[in-house]
Formats: sequence, C-alpha cells, structure tokens
Amino acid sequence: MKKRSILKFALAAAALASAAVASAQTNYKPEYKMSLVVGTAFPWGKGGEIWANLVRERTQGRINIKLYPGVSLVQGDQTREFTAIRQGVIDLAIGSTINWSPQVKELNLFSLPFLMPDYAAIDALTRGDVGRQIFSIIDRAGVMPLAWGENGYREITNSKKALRTPDDLKGLKIRVVGSPLFLDTFTALGANPTQMSWADAQPALASGAVDGQENPMSIFTAAKLQNVGQKNVTMWGYVADPLVFVVNKEVWASWTPADQAIVRQAAIDAGKEQVAIARKGLDEADRPLLKEIAALGVTITQLTPQEREAFVKATRPVYDKWKTQIGADLVTSAERAIAARR
Repeated sequence: MKKRSILKFALAAAALASAAVASAQTNYKPEYKMSLVVGTAFPWGKGGEIWANLVRERTQGRINIKLYPGVSLVQGDQTREFTAIRQGVIDLAIGSTINWSPQVKELNLFSLPFLMPDYAAIDALTRGDVGRQIFSIIDRAGVMPLAWGENGYREITNSKKALRTPDDLKGLKIRVVGSPLFLDTFTALGANPTQMSWADAQPALASGAVDGQENPMSIFTAAKLQNVGQKNVTMWGYVADPLVFVVNKEVWASWTPADQAIVRQAAIDAGKEQVAIARKGLDEADRPLLKEIAALGVTITQLTPQEREAFVKATRPVYDKWKTQIGADLVTSAERAIAARR
C-alpha cells in the first residue's frame, strides 16, 4: 500500500511539474525577433544564424528566432538598437560594442585607439575579468548579456592613395559610425570624419561623397568594397569590435530556467564559432585573405612597427581624454590584462 501511495505521489508531482512547464511555455511567443546590422553573408550575421538554429534545435522548436538584418527594427539606425532591446522592440540581438557605446559608455573601451595590438589582447579582455565587468555593466543597463562574438579589427580603406602616415589622412572624408570617440580619433589624424549608418555608407562610397571608411576585412570582402572605389587598404589594427549576444530581460524572464540555460549555452557555442569565422584568413601566419583581396586589384599596405607608432602617437591625446570618460580604473584593468596576455 505504501509503495502504491509513493508511486501515486511521484506521478502527481511529475504531472504538476509538467503542467507548470506547459503553463510557462504558453507565455512563449510564436516568434522572437533578433536584430543584426548585417546579413548572413557576413561573419556577424552568420553568428546570428548559428545561434538561432542552435536554439531552435535544442529547444525542440519551443523558441523560434527570426533574423532582422540591416537593423530594420529601428529603421537602420544602429545607435538606437540597445535602447530598443531594453524597451522590448527587439527580443534578441548580436550587437556591436561601438554601436551601443552611446548608451553604455564603458563599451568605448574597445574603441580606444591602439589599445589592443593583437587577437590575444582581445581575448585577454573578453575572456577575463574585464569582460565580466562589462557584462555586469550591460546587465545593470537593462539588457541580459550571454556571450561574446567578434566583428574584427577595423582597417582603413580609401579611393585616393595608400596610407602610411597620419599626414596621408589629412583632408580625406572618412565615413565613421555614430560615436564621438571615432570623430575625435579621425579629427586628431587630420581627416574629415563623416558620420553615417552602414546602409548609407555604401552608396556614399560609390558616388564619391566620402573617400574612405574603416571596417573589418570580412566586411570589406562580403560587401565587395573594391567595387565602390575602395582600392587602398591599410592594415593598422587601430581598434577591434567585439560583439555581444544579448536578450531582452522580460523575454529572458518569460523562459523556463531550462530554456534559459539552453539559450545561454547556444550563444556561447555560436559566439566561439562566429569568432573563428571572423578571424579566418587573418590570424594565420600568411594571412591568405589579404592575398585574395590583393588579387582583386586592391593595394594592401602593411605598416612597419615604426609607421604604426606614428599613428599611436598622433591619437594618444584622444586615448588619454577618453580613458577618463570611460573610467580610468576599467581602462587600467584592461591595460594590465593585455600586458599579461600570453
């Protein structure tokens, strides 16, 4: 009799647990909106596709995610994306630290000119205490961060000439993102920085309204920027752009703990794969991607350490100014982590 009672109790408890899960899942949306700046032809967009597919597979279709590239959920204005996530206009996103820096000033850390000299430096920040601090800051700002991705080192291109010195930039109209730090950096180099969205940048390059731009080489190749006059590339690695996988907090709270764990792990797995895609052809010793680009009739300029140092020196006042604005303690922690990298 006792055994039968225990079995009945266990079955009832299981039924209640199943009912609770089913009840929670009735609050699930039939579709969740993921915001991306670019589509799946780019490593950034590919990361979104991988994440969405992993989530759908691992939740057995309970959570279905639709990609919205071109930041179409905020009319193409990538600087409004973070606010829209916080407000619930966007459910999930893989966002740029640059684009979200107007709302989260500490994200300007990654845009300090010449802070991160190599991939090991990026990893020292995103995989260490600094990355955890940044995630805590994003969380307090009202968005749930889950994992890191990467857009890559931003190299400068233009339609006029090879760039080897700061003087070579004087007077050039360079498209930049909507960040005061980028405006300060290019002004310090004597260029004429012109702020515009990525959607507006490509026609502006094609028409000659701007002379150049700065972006990772994966963006250069996927967007075929050589076809809009960008025949000169200078590999200067002045900033890198980590990406952040995030979820709106109300959406996050609506999922069961089990599904939260699935979505988080899927973001981590997708982030690792996305970083590898973003670095492909550039972190190998012979950098085969550069050979492919040069074969398209593009001049690739690789700076000597002395030439690069001239750019570092020219932008140092900008670095010092923004170190204070970002938070001197955070920047100092980043500098120490980079100095100790392996």
